[in-house]
Amino acid sequence: MAIPDFIRELRATAGHQLLFLPGTSAVVLDDEGRVLLGRRADTGRWALVCGIPEPGEQPAAAVVREVYEETAVRCVPERILLVQSMEPVTYPNQDVCQFVDICFRCRVVGGEARVNDDESLDVGWFSLDALPELDEFALTRIKLALAEGPTWFDPTLPE
Repeated sequence: MAIPDFIRELRATAGHQLLFLPGTSAVVLDDEGRVLLGRRADTGRWALVCGIPEPGEQPAAAVVREVYEETAVRCVPERILLVQSMEPVTYPNQDVCQFVDICFRCRVVGGEARVNDDESLDVGWFSLDALPELDEFALTRIKLALAEGPTWFDPTLPE
């Protein structure tokens, strides 16, 4: 997984300590109701396209950029599905990050799905009744993309 230059620069002074970062994810749907997935190079698992906005970049623009960079698919964000703080992650190099994921439902508008960078081993469109094994992160977001409910967030407030 490529580390953005601005994070590499932060790590030069912050070391491995926890960085609290924005993240975006996309449930990209086509006209047939299929979902776009990529098989990640770092884990070998199928997943939604995810990424980190660059400084000054709007989350919706970041998700469009990430989808294109990883899959060569052009998409348009339609709505925010979810805003969620994730659990901290410790990477093999001992860097610790905690992401606030902003997930968008997106509609494909062009491009042919293919591996477009070194972050994916494979890319493809999957019908909902033939999804590969996915983690709860992806399944929750796909479920929200198919519903017409409001944006999901954890309503728990501090006491």
